[in-house]
Amino acid sequence: MTLFSTLTPDSEAPAAHGWVALGTLSVIFHLGLIFYGLTPALISRPLHMALLLPWVLIFMAKTPWQRVSGWILTALGVAACGYIAFNEASLANQYGFIDNHLQMGIGLFLIALALEAARRAIGWPLPLVALLALLYGAFGQYVPGTFGHPGIPLQSMVGTLTIAEGGLWGSLTGVSVGVVAIFVIFGAVLNAGEAGQGFMNLASAVAGRLTGGAAKVSVISSALMGSISGSASANVASTGAITIPSMVRLRYPKSLAGAVEAVASSGGQIMPPLMGAGAFVMVELTGTPYTQIMAAAVLPAFLYFLTVWMGINAYATRHDLLPLSESEQPHRKEVLITSLFFAVPFSLLLWCIFIGGYTPQYAASIAIFAGLALLVFNVTLRFSLVGFVARFSFAMVTAGRQIAMIGAIIICASLVIGVLSLTGLGVKITSGILSLSNDMLWPALLLTALACLILGMEVPTTAAYVICVSVAGPALTSLGLEPLLAHLFVFWYALLSTITPPVCGGVFIAAGMVGENWLKVALKSMALGIGLYLIPLAMVANPDMIRLAFDPAGALFDTAKVAVGLSAISFGIIARKALWLRLMLVVVGALIIFAF
Repeated sequence: MTLFSTLTPDSEAPAAHGWVALGTLSVIFHLGLIFYGLTPALISRPLHMALLLPWVLIFMAKTPWQRVSGWILTALGVAACGYIAFNEASLANQYGFIDNHLQMGIGLFLIALALEAARRAIGWPLPLVALLALLYGAFGQYVPGTFGHPGIPLQSMVGTLTIAEGGLWGSLTGVSVGVVAIFVIFGAVLNAGEAGQGFMNLASAVAGRLTGGAAKVSVISSALMGSISGSASANVASTGAITIPSMVRLRYPKSLAGAVEAVASSGGQIMPPLMGAGAFVMVELTGTPYTQIMAAAVLPAFLYFLTVWMGINAYATRHDLLPLSESEQPHRKEVLITSLFFAVPFSLLLWCIFIGGYTPQYAASIAIFAGLALLVFNVTLRFSLVGFVARFSFAMVTAGRQIAMIGAIIICASLVIGVLSLTGLGVKITSGILSLSNDMLWPALLLTALACLILGMEVPTTAAYVICVSVAGPALTSLGLEPLLAHLFVFWYALLSTITPPVCGGVFIAAGMVGENWLKVALKSMALGIGLYLIPLAMVANPDMIRLAFDPAGALFDTAKVAVGLSAISFGIIARKALWLRLMLVVVGALIIFAF
């Protein structure tokens, strides 16, 4: 899933005024919900869907037929969503049971529209999963054995999914409306200004002079950029457009240049504060405050990037990985000025959350206004009204499009969760996992990891996480795992498919940019990204690692221990050393992580 365009405001053709206006309306609507106060779910969530339809069905249309059908579906969809919003009071009293043909028609249409919107946004896999879930809900009474269900009246099933606060308008959609959209707007505003250049300059200043400097710049810049984009694909395309040519120019092997960018960029989805929308979904599903989730996620994310860094050092024993030349490194003044474009909004965000005590979405709203104010300045801090209009337009179109993309995915995934809840299928799958693992934690973890990898190959990370944790999460917690740890474990493994063949989106993009065989890039990516495979297991073996908010000393001790183990394993896998030494490093590293 691509959250942010790789284009800059200066390179993009002027956006049509209508799309800028629609993006601005979407931004005002979602920000307005934060300041307006409580709005009934059956008003805010259908209007959220109505606002995303034009982007998914018309803006993203690729053929004349898609555009024409998109206009028709959008008109009907806005009317259907409007019906739900304007009749919220009476529908709330029906408790999810449809009582006339008009409501049944609207309900069935909205379900079909949610599937089609997701299909146009990200392709067939997720809508097919949702369609199978819907078919199971409608005909599961004919399934023999344990996995059948007694049957659900169609009026009740469709009503629960479309006119009640379940299914399309469930709590996951609420997360998309009230939190994810706000942070997407925040990222779009920063991305429209000079924050991206600030990330690159800071990374170059910190790491450019080191061995493997160009690769390490990729690691730092992708970590920083990922904190606002939360997207592996967007990171590869944006930071990779700068770092990959730098590495190739310094004669890094093409497969290594692509692998470094793919692996570094994959960390965007595990890097607080955004985490590819996963952090906010975790808040809803676990009931854990957002600040605690950020605290729990930050040390594992640091370990991930540290492992990539150490892997680059290991590759330096095989190749001559030169630092950036003096001419390619930014001046200190340039670093300082461009860093202000992300430092000011980020500082406001963190101050409001941790010191001001505001909710994450309110804090992000304040940071958005600061980011908008900074759009009037260019990279030299000169006031430019024309530049502001271009950057503002870019931010509004980006925000509207990406709110729509994530919204379409979450609304479709909400259908799956709704059916799981209606039929009890999630409980049955949980029982199956417990049975297959013989009620033992580590086999259950490996089964869950395999399920996450398979589902994540075809479904966006957040959706894969939501579906997997809904069915596997209860099994893991019943075997003694803390709920937040279980959710982090599933979320990390839902990300595996970004670098793991046969479907590895980040690798495909990086390989295309560098002009190298994708399998060569994937193999180096798996070696560099070994932390993605091991850190979730390390979190289970060293649970204090995610308790930074409650036991800082214990968290830092476990993190340091795991860092040593991961560094040894990374060197053992990659470095050009004697085979016996490499095997010893891998064994010793594993013992440090899992046995001590």
